[in-house]
Amino acid sequence: MRILISGQHGQVSRELQRRLGGLGELIVLGRDQLDLAQPEQIRQHVQKLRPDLIINAAAHTAVDQAESEPELAFAINATAPGILAREARELDIPLIHYSTDYVFDGSKAAPYNEDDAPNPLGVYGKSKLAGEHAITEVQGQHLILRTSWVYSTHGRNFLLTMQRLLQEKPELRIVADQIGAPTWAGTIASSTVALIERWQAGQAGAWGTYHLTAQGETSWFGFAQAIGDALRAQGKPCATLLPIPSSDYPTPAARPLNSRLDCTRLQREWGVSQPDWQTALRECLAEQP
Repeated sequence: MRILISGQHGQVSRELQRRLGGLGELIVLGRDQLDLAQPEQIRQHVQKLRPDLIINAAAHTAVDQAESEPELAFAINATAPGILAREARELDIPLIHYSTDYVFDGSKAAPYNEDDAPNPLGVYGKSKLAGEHAITEVQGQHLILRTSWVYSTHGRNFLLTMQRLLQEKPELRIVADQIGAPTWAGTIASSTVALIERWQAGQAGAWGTYHLTAQGETSWFGFAQAIGDALRAQGKPCATLLPIPSSDYPTPAARPLNSRLDCTRLQREWGVSQPDWQTALRECLAEQP
């Protein structure tokens, strides 16, 4: 099986590359090889390579930056996924695409399920939602996997930022009123492998949109506390943490206060479930150099 992965150095792509090798030949195209802002380039690559599966692990993920460059965000997050979906349908192959909790406004009191109406707050969420719509309109075989609060041991993410700042600063003020599930990129990749294996074995569930995050919930403050506890356990210095409301940490793009996603449907339809966020964090840290 030839698996085409768009995106090379992102958190999820790097974990996919570590875990997918046993399933077939991986063709990984980074930004230098495949510019998702160039529609014709996307078509040419897919038609030339003729893969058996496409995984779109690339995205414009700079949430605040997207506010000042909406055209680029929509080109990468909305137009490109639609083109990939059309090319996948032409080849009669599946497309796996990753989306986000930012398609919701965070006003719901309970975790969001796949039937809840999206209402993104900013350009990033709007562009990702437009990408979902572009894929579903093609009506091909696809999985749209919404996840949240992604971190790993590489790239730019909350885990690495906190590990650094907790050892550099005497005190850190961390937002405590945004609730979600920190999700290790390794969990996303492992779940993706399980989904592909079920498809290959003829045990696929229904194609469509699913939620895929770690189980459980916490705040950014709670996540930072867990990271700090791990540092202390290694005998490393650690800053004092102070909880603050989102209003004390203004950003160009508004964040949803509730980013919790209900992942029941993925387990029911595909038999794939995720660990709780604390377990996944320990597994991630155990792999860190």
